[in-house]
Parts: sequence; structure tokens; C-alpha cells
Amino acid sequence: MTQTPATPRRLVGRTAVITGAASGIGLATARRFAAEGATVVLADVDAERGEAAAAETGGRYVHADVTDAEQVEALFRTTVDAYGAVDVAFNNAGISPPDDDSILTTELDVWRRVQEVNLTSVYLCCKAVIPHMRRQGRGSVINTASFVAVMGAATSQISYTASKGGVLAMSRELGVQFAREGIRVNALCPGPVNTPLLKELFAKDPERAARRLVHVPTGRFAEPEEIAAAVAFLASDDASFVNAAEFLVDGGISGAYVTPL
Repeated sequence: MTQTPATPRRLVGRTAVITGAASGIGLATARRFAAEGATVVLADVDAERGEAAAAETGGRYVHADVTDAEQVEALFRTTVDAYGAVDVAFNNAGISPPDDDSILTTELDVWRRVQEVNLTSVYLCCKAVIPHMRRQGRGSVINTASFVAVMGAATSQISYTASKGGVLAMSRELGVQFAREGIRVNALCPGPVNTPLLKELFAKDPERAARRLVHVPTGRFAEPEEIAAAVAFLASDDASFVNAAEFLVDGGISGAYVTPL
């Protein structure tokens, strides 16, 4: 009988902040971090789910709109005041609304809203947390980009794609800038993930879902727990020489020319 390997305990004594922590990849990562021994601070705008996730993981919920600079600064200040440090920042909050589509049909207000949540929020989180990490002389920042940051798609989500390209470029630059201060910054690039966000998007357009799935060599979307495992690796000392990286966890989609029948 095959035994499930035990979860490693690589984050004992570490404090981690996760944005977008109430669902999807954020929630799966909060669970994984807690299982690996971290103290978890869960930030989200959904107070009910955020409080429930904090209770489940033994962490602390902080209500934070990640597009608001003051709330972001307060999130990391609260963490440091409560726990003395912030060792890991997983800047993960993001949206992918159905009205973000082709550049020919996506309105300017939609473009701006997606950029604010997906890209400006990462800028604000990095701007707020890196000074704390500099004082500590250590830290791991993981920013959620996407496989679409390295590929093009005819079924476009133009603002989402552009925002994730920005996250990728910004993460690379920050990783280079602060490397000699003990701070690693990496861009996580997941493939399509079986989250509520994806389910809602594709439930409204099954044809689009089927068209995308055929391009994934593994023949399925990722589960949130699979992405969380990659985040935990990047957060840990096992990734001590992984910095300024484009960390693809996409089932091979970005490497595929054609996929198996």
C-alpha cells in the first residue's frame, strides 16, 4: 500500500502573510503553511471566510483591501507588532472578471480595476513588506503571476494578462535589487487552477473552458493544493538559491507545441 508522504516542517518559527487568503490558492497555501509550522496572517476583504480560514489554520485574520496603501501598510505593521517579524509574504490577491476580454471589447474601467487589484496591489505589498525584511536581514516574497505572463492567448483576458506580465517583471527586478540583503523575490506562475474563480469564469463559458483544457499536456487543471506546495517550497530554505525566478507550475502548458491525443 502506498503511503502519503508526511508534510515537511520547513516553516516552524516563521511568520507568513497571505493576501487573498480566504479562498482558492490563498486558502490552500494558508493550510499548507500552517501544516509546515508557520504562523499565518490571512488578509482578505471577505471577513466571514477570512475569519473561518484563520480559525481553521490557527492564524490571524486581518481585513485588508490590497488596493489601499494605508490598509496594506497596516497589514504588515500589525503582523510585525504581533509576531516580531514577517518572514514570508505571499502576495496572491487577484481578480479575473468575465468582462475582461479582448482588447476590442474590454472597457477602460475594467482594465483599470484589474490592474489595481492584480498589479498595483503587489507593488503596494512589496513596498510595505520589504523595509521590514531589510531590517530583519531576511525574507521570502512570492508574487502570484501566471503562465499567461509568458504566453499569448487568442481567448484573451487582456488586462489580466498584462497585469501578470507586470508582476513577473517587477518580481524579477526586486529579486535582483534586494538579493544581497537576504531577501528573495520570486514570481509564481500557475497554470489554470481548479478554484472558485476559474469555475465561475468557465461555468459561464464551457466552450472557452474546453478550448483551454485541450492545451494542458496533463489533461487537467491544477488543484489549489498543488500550487500551495510550490509556494511552500519557495517560502522555505529549500529554495534558498531560487531568486528572481519565473517559477512555472503549469502542467507543461507553457512548454507545449501540441498535446497528447
